[in-house]
Amino acid sequence: MTSAIRLFCFGLGYSARALAEQVAAEGGHITGTSRSAEGAAAIAASGWTGLVFDGTAPSDAVRAAVGQATHILLSIPPGTGGDPVLLHHGADIARAPGIAWIGYFSTVGVYGDHQGGLVDEDTPADPGSERGRRRLAAENAWLDLGRNAGKRVVVFRLPGIYGPGRSAIDNVRAGTARRIIKANQVFNRIHVADIATAVAASVRGHGSHSIYNVSDDEPCPPEDVVLFAANLLGVPPPPAIPFETAELTPMARSFYGESKRVSNTRMRHDLGVQLAYPTYREGLQNLIATEK
Repeated sequence: MTSAIRLFCFGLGYSARALAEQVAAEGGHITGTSRSAEGAAAIAASGWTGLVFDGTAPSDAVRAAVGQATHILLSIPPGTGGDPVLLHHGADIARAPGIAWIGYFSTVGVYGDHQGGLVDEDTPADPGSERGRRRLAAENAWLDLGRNAGKRVVVFRLPGIYGPGRSAIDNVRAGTARRIIKANQVFNRIHVADIATAVAASVRGHGSHSIYNVSDDEPCPPEDVVLFAANLLGVPPPPAIPFETAELTPMARSFYGESKRVSNTRMRHDLGVQLAYPTYREGLQNLIATEK
């Protein structure tokens, strides 16, 4: 990457910020949006440009900044009316002359349930939830925009995201971790720093595909992660709770409705990504080590 990069992040949240920090460290210029003036001020406090975009209407300030961008990262989930960025600023992005790359943060939820089976980017998407269907529609809409506008669009399908301040370590400490047991249930996850590494590789021009699973090497039952975190902290793990009797929110229950193993072969070979945290063990151990 070079200092010529002007990265505009729609939704400068947890994962987008990790990429922005990499780009900024190499001299790039960062602009990001928040839904509130307070959030935009927090972005500005990082030395970047913060703008308000709440998804309900277009913004002249956003339109002007998009016109100066070289790279766009889309990190705002679609709503019932579709993708808010596409709705309000899709045309601005399509006609912006300097944009060389558009990245979209999606989810492995677009694959639906595979009862623990392996999926890769060639597996037909078959989302089982309304959330997943909205994501798939947004993916396709952005890919269509890229084809029509002659711009490179890359979709990054993400599993469960963890990292500093957002991990099983934090949940165990807070007493909110639960060890819910459901037979044959496996998830993948990804450390936020590895997301940034993979997306930065694409920003640099690596890779020839338009869709990548950005995932760790080891899908596993979620209770294994909680148990490992408790052992690292030297505290008793939370009691095992059968899924059938667990009290879960509808969203949490929907996650347990899907089980799959996500292949990251394309990410590793085509983007050339070497994961810093190939499994949750390295990731959680690093979180503990960096505290010390």
